[in-house]
Amino acid sequence: MAIGKESLEQVFRAGSPRWRTSITRVEPNRIVTRGYSQEDLIGGVSFSEMVYLLIRGELPPQNVARMLEAVLVSFCDHGVTPPSTQAARMIASAGSPVHACIAGGLLAFGKNHAGAIERSMKLFQETVSSCESEDEIPDAALRLVDDHLQANRRIPGFGHRYHNADPRAVRLLELAEDYGCVGPHTSLALEVQEILLERKGVRMNVDGANAGILSDMGFDWRTGAGVFMIGRLPGLISHVYEEKVREPAFRKFFEIEEIQYDGEEERDLSAGADLEPMPE
Repeated sequence: MAIGKESLEQVFRAGSPRWRTSITRVEPNRIVTRGYSQEDLIGGVSFSEMVYLLIRGELPPQNVARMLEAVLVSFCDHGVTPPSTQAARMIASAGSPVHACIAGGLLAFGKNHAGAIERSMKLFQETVSSCESEDEIPDAALRLVDDHLQANRRIPGFGHRYHNADPRAVRLLELAEDYGCVGPHTSLALEVQEILLERKGVRMNVDGANAGILSDMGFDWRTGAGVFMIGRLPGLISHVYEEKVREPAFRKFFEIEEIQYDGEEERDLSAGADLEPMPE
């Protein structure tokens, strides 16, 4: 039954809480996260285990915790090549405080940068959900590739502008095998890679590998970019710090001669003075 505005106000006046959360309870001198005392969690679990606990609601098995740790490390940095790192460093060069620089870097994540992992996870999860059993995954992979190629669409998580064989993806897949973390989503990613490699010479990148692995860990696709951000944050901090201590303030990122102006040439302002009056 829907609750009307008056009913809600009555509930609030009666002392019912306005916020609900199943993540952390905070009371005087007591903090409990997902049912565990934070005093026990501090020093009792690794950072990757804490990330898993917060997002998934349970502590992971040891092999999954180690795999998630590897996933987070794989996201740590990619030099000055990504727009997020460039944005953070330019803001740092302007003299902004660290939190503003990091925020600028994170805000640079979008469809074309860091967006591929969520799209890849969504694609893998929807495809696997449509299969009755894992035996159908090879055929599903073939249909997925055919659909994208016929529509001239790139498959998220495959191909890279710098790496023909992304070394991060190769290592992640090795560890997934070692840790027993290869499930149907990673199997689908590997099937897609085999087809694309044969047809286009294209391999999986770090987003595709992590999309399969995180999906097999049970992460919903809507958390993908968030997990990426957790891994990339230390890299952004390091670039902001380096910019502030090693480079001159307000430094030139390129010479003025490198800017090509292709707009209108100089105009005569007086030539546009005699304009038609606006209609009444």
